[in-house]
Amino acid sequence: MKLILKEDVQRLGYKDDVVEVRDGYGRNYLIPTGKAVIASPSAIKQLEEMKRQRAHKLEKIKADAEAAAAALEGVTLTIGAKTSSTGTIFGSVTALQVAEALEKLGHEIDRKLILIDQPIKEVGEYKAKVNLHKDVQVEIPFTVVAE
Repeated sequence: MKLILKEDVQRLGYKDDVVEVRDGYGRNYLIPTGKAVIASPSAIKQLEEMKRQRAHKLEKIKADAEAAAAALEGVTLTIGAKTSSTGTIFGSVTALQVAEALEKLGHEIDRKLILIDQPIKEVGEYKAKVNLHKDVQVEIPFTVVAE
């Protein structure tokens, strides 16, 4: 089933992308929640016209994302977590803790834009990916230490 995304969907695509998904995922989740519409020929034509009209606005959004990425370059975070004597964390470190650490340094990043590949359950060094724009991504190294 071909759909046009009305907003960014993690691990699927970005707003105004035309994506191919399974029928059940489209009919039961994306369309009822308002995240997508069916990609009919008239909807695709309307989308192309809208993209053409918004091209200048999208360039500004991308430039802002690149400026934020430049500000995040070279940032290294240290996140404290309660640990056992073996170095295992009680719970796990999530995107929320990374977002809070960035906020303490003066960078306002929404936690939904931060992606951590694997669950972090031990003390050590890791990397988080921040998706600021569909063309602008930054990797932020961070260290998890025992409190």
